[in-house]
Formats: sequence, structure tokens, C-alpha cells
Amino acid sequence: MTDSTTQHTNAMILNGKELSNQIKVEIAEQVKAIVDSGKRPPHLAAILVGEDGASKTYVKNKELACERVGFASTLLRLDASTSEEDLLQKIAEINANPDIDGLIVQLPLPKHISENKVTQAIDPTKDVDGFHDVNVGKLTKGEDTFISATPYGIIQLLDRYNIETSGKHCVVVGRSNIVGRPMSILMSRSDNPGNSTVTLCHSRTKNLGDFTRMADILIVALGRPEFVTGDMVKPGATVIDVGISRVDADNQRGYVLKGDVEYDSCAAVAGAITPVPGGVGPMTIIGLLQNTLKSYQLRNA
Repeated sequence: MTDSTTQHTNAMILNGKELSNQIKVEIAEQVKAIVDSGKRPPHLAAILVGEDGASKTYVKNKELACERVGFASTLLRLDASTSEEDLLQKIAEINANPDIDGLIVQLPLPKHISENKVTQAIDPTKDVDGFHDVNVGKLTKGEDTFISATPYGIIQLLDRYNIETSGKHCVVVGRSNIVGRPMSILMSRSDNPGNSTVTLCHSRTKNLGDFTRMADILIVALGRPEFVTGDMVKPGATVIDVGISRVDADNQRGYVLKGDVEYDSCAAVAGAITPVPGGVGPMTIIGLLQNTLKSYQLRNA
């Protein structure tokens, strides 16, 4: 990937949008070869429960990405009042369908539905979000598995931009099961990217800035807009901003998208940084596509 700069900084911009487009071309070529050989394309199914605006946007982006690489995709839209039992029944039907390789249930779910029950109901061999306990356990042990899509995307971003991780101090801010915890495991694994010394910080960490200022690689996944400022970043560090929040604004949409990192002040200090939007978000979809392709290949080996 080529370096690019902004007016504010000499920091390398880790352009997830550009990189994701490049990887989609690579996936599309693999899918074309599959179809040309007379086989069906990989198939991703998504279930969307309710009318959450951000969730609808995410699912739409996933559908468009499937179309672009030549995957078959199915979207099941369910009313917000759908019972947990009915949702579990739909999952069971997709689990049993041999022509579907990957299944995601878009989170968050309505309050009357248990997220844990739903994620554990998905067949682990179709769990392309990497949330099932079987896949989390395999990741923890360093076994081959479906890595949850956002951490998988971040790993590829670091890899393709040749960010050195071996022997570096990586600080992860946020301990969610979707990003923070798996990210800490991946960065400490014996592989490339990996081999970092990892510190995992969270909402109860005291003097957080003392830790973030020690990070060669700072990964922020808190869900608090512009929480990390330039004075919390080590000069030359690589800053990965996982957060994306809708912040009220006086514009046509009524909001702007902000990351967990205050971009201008951090970009002035960092050696490399992801923008929001256009950084980690597009790479999350790449992780999902690659997991679906992997599931298809395992099924048709």
C-alpha cells in the first residue's frame, strides 16, 4: 500500500476503504474461478431483527459487498416483536441448509432476546462472525478458526501496510468479546502480525493515559466518541480507531460519524492512523467475506 497524508500530519493514513476494495477484487477472482468450474458461489445469510438504523446500514453494506464479489446472499428481515423461539427456529433452518455457508445475526437484538442464546445457536461451522464459544475457544488456543470479523480486518490492515508488530508494545483499550479480547489474543499470538507484548485496558483502568502513551500500537474500541486525544498518544505510534458513533449535528443527516480517537490531534502525533469512517469499518466486512469463503472451501473440500 502507498503512503498518503493529510494537511494536518505526516502520519500514514491506513485507508481501509482503499484496501478493502483491493481485497474484494482478489476475492471476486477466487469466486469467479469457483463458478467457472461449475460450482455454486459461496452463500452468506444475514438475519436482521427490528429497525435499528445503524444495523440496517451495516446489513446493506454487507449485501452490497456480497454482490460485488459474486457471493449469493440472503437477508431475512424479522419484526422487532419476533419471539426468541421464532428467531432460534429460523437459525435452525439456516443451519440445516447445505447451500448456505455463513450466517450472521445482526447485533444488537431487541431486549427480550438473549444475544448469548442466539450466538450459541448458530452452527460453529457457519459462524462467520466468530462469536460462538467453539470458535472463541479455538482462537484462544491458537487453532485455525473463524476470527471475529473486526479483529480479522484489523490484522489484515496491519499486515498489508507492513506495520511491524513483533516485539512491539500493543495497548488495547476496551475488553468486549467482539473486539478487545480477541484483538489482545491475536496481537500476542506467535504469528505475523502478532508477537506483541499486550496490555488490555478498560473502563476501570486507572491513569489510562500512562498506558496509552507507552503503546507502539494503540487499538481503541470503547464506543466513546473522541475519547483518546493527541496527548495520550506516543509519538510515531500506530493508532487503530475501532469506534464509530453517531454524534448529533446540524446537518442534513442530523449526525456526524466520530471515532473513539480525536483524529486531528492524534494524527499530528501518530506515525500511522485509521480514519473514521473509512478505516476499520470496511475491513470488518472483508473479514466477514473471507470467513464465508473459508467456510465454503471447508464445506467443499
